Amino acid sequence: MSTEFDVTITWKDMYRFNLYHAYHGFQGIFATVIGILVLVVAGLTAGKVDTMYTVLYAIFGVVFLVYVPGSLYIRSKQQILLSDVLKQALHYKVDEEGIHVSQNDQTADLLWNQIYKIVSTKSNLLIYSSRVNAYVIPRDVIGAEYETVASLAKDHLEKYRLKLK
Repeated sequence: MSTEFDVTITWKDMYRFNLYHAYHGFQGIFATVIGILVLVVAGLTAGKVDTMYTVLYAIFGVVFLVYVPGSLYIRSKQQILLSDVLKQALHYKVDEEGIHVSQNDQTADLLWNQIYKIVSTKSNLLIYSSRVNAYVIPRDVIGAEYETVASLAKDHLEKYRLKLK
């Protein structure tokens, strides 16, 4: 069993990956919790302390909640604009040996035992080669081929390395 498909990453795909990666880690969760707590403090202290403190709490809360997605948005656009590799389509072949990626005359093979984990989100299939590096495959691009990739992954990876929807 095998499948092949071509993928061209857009800045929106990269942004979704970066958001997923940021908010499924400690930093993203911590920043969100702190932002919400500071906004709650701003609401609770309104009228009880100097107005300047309430305004500062509100500003800090908004900064914590807006900074991460805003910076990821800018970084995602820059990654796509500045990378010649990401601007071109990548050809994927998934088979019993692993995942083979090629572009022009360059190839990379990621054997099943080298895959860190595979995560399926609403919009992307993320194939991690390490804790932070992943191949981003938009689900709408692979369409029906998703089932073949998921089936091969289930056959070759341990359950704890798979998070498929």
